[in-house]
Amino acid sequence: MNNYDFSELKAVYVNCTLKKSPELSHTEGLMNISKNIMEKEGVTVDLLRLVDHDVATGVYPDMTEHGWSKDEWPELFKRIFNADILIIGTPIWLGEKSSIAQKLIERLYSMSGEQNDKGQYLYYGKAGGCLITGNEDGIKHSAMAILYALQHIGYSIPPQADAGWIGEVGPGPSYLDEGSGGAENDFTNRNTTFMTYNLMHLAKMLKINNGYPTYGNSRKEWDAGTRWNFENPEYR
Repeated sequence: MNNYDFSELKAVYVNCTLKKSPELSHTEGLMNISKNIMEKEGVTVDLLRLVDHDVATGVYPDMTEHGWSKDEWPELFKRIFNADILIIGTPIWLGEKSSIAQKLIERLYSMSGEQNDKGQYLYYGKAGGCLITGNEDGIKHSAMAILYALQHIGYSIPPQADAGWIGEVGPGPSYLDEGSGGAENDFTNRNTTFMTYNLMHLAKMLKINNGYPTYGNSRKEWDAGTRWNFENPEYR
């Protein structure tokens, strides 16, 4: 019997494919494995392709204030920030995450200096992970960059927070192609499942505890002069 209730959680999957909808996305195929698990567990799920939206390049919350004529990021940010869990999906190109994934990280970073109602940085209390596809090496390299960026701006990263699938090195079948073996790959399916549940477990723990305590990490209190147990050795 399943005694775990994840029904109060919300998750957003951001597919950073280079392909506009409705073109087939192999990355979305893998993301759907995780998405289906969450939906079966009662999580409210949102899925979007960043490339479908007119998101300006830059590291400010609204780039129309910095010379761009249009920027959909402020509205997309509301969808992303509304979720307890963020899963970034990306293909691999030249051994790296996609340019769209980098743009997403830069735009997430643009909000990282904002504070929540406890005076902590804005993303405290939210969980993050990533899913990666390709037909050449680069899963772990891309995951390291994405997960580092997410934790740096305030997301919490659970164990086994990444999963991926790659075919043979060089030109060959992609994840959803017939005969690729992607959907049947036990290693990928296991890691995707573990990642999905670890994200739900961590997000639920954070939600129950209203995120992190403010002791030792509140920007608001630091600016007001609180130093907890920090001592500057130059003043001893």
